[in-house]
Amino acid sequence: MIKTSDSPKENKLTYGRGYVYSLQYHIVWCTKYRKAVLSNGIDEQCKVLLSNMSEKYRFKIIAIEVMPDHIHLLLDCRPQFMISDMVKIFKGNIARRLFLDYPDLKKQLWGGHLWNPSYCVVTVSDRSNEQVAHYINTQKKK
Repeated sequence: MIKTSDSPKENKLTYGRGYVYSLQYHIVWCTKYRKAVLSNGIDEQCKVLLSNMSEKYRFKIIAIEVMPDHIHLLLDCRPQFMISDMVKIFKGNIARRLFLDYPDLKKQLWGGHLWNPSYCVVTVSDRSNEQVAHYINTQKKK
């Protein structure tokens, strides 16, 4: 059983069986060649797919924004997952689904790859959590 403590007097910790943690990551990854293909409904579908995956793998999405050429994700995750595995899960599942739903998308990207192979991950502390969430949530307003 996993329980989260949100009391203002204590840190936001998650309690699992035999461990307590607070792990938040700001993850950013880009489309191949920074092509602006994540628009016209594809951006919203990405959000739905990420939300579904977070439920399946028990990640908690704190903030999310899909820009035309990249994705920002602030999430809280269990310590059992390696960051590289989480990113592979997200990128692989989204690409597979989008290529099935939008066959023309593959034609826009040379080589048929949706994502650039690299990504950026930054750990987020309790003190900077709100700032990072605000930054992500205001991306499209800039």
